[in-house]
Amino acid sequence: MIIDSNKASVTANQEEICTFLKDANNLIQLLPKDNITDFTSTNDMCSFKVQGGITISLIQDGQEGNDKLFLKSGEKSPFPFRLTIHLTQKESETEGYIHFDGEVNMFLKMMVEKPLTNLFNYMTNKLKEHFTK
Repeated sequence: MIIDSNKASVTANQEEICTFLKDANNLIQLLPKDNITDFTSTNDMCSFKVQGGITISLIQDGQEGNDKLFLKSGEKSPFPFRLTIHLTQKESETEGYIHFDGEVNMFLKMMVEKPLTNLFNYMTNKLKEHFTK
């Protein structure tokens, strides 16, 4: 299953955003606090429970310059997936979005596609808010 979030323009340069996102401790600032519990993190991984009691774990998995950051699912995640955060410098702003590629069967896809799409759109909006302050 492939999901691309909405694109967001952030008033910061790629390097600044990339540095922020590479520290998994910062991801709590992008998640919907009302729907997330048990958040734990280190510099290169985090895990949290979403509504419904499902645990998601994310592990930093490299980068391509400041253009792409890669995260992959950890042991506690219910299915294997990979997130790619795309960042493109556009004059004084950076445009970005989240690309999700998950190994999800058709039944599970019907259950998780909309909530994941909403989550990734929420995260891109929160990133924009974070750098607009």
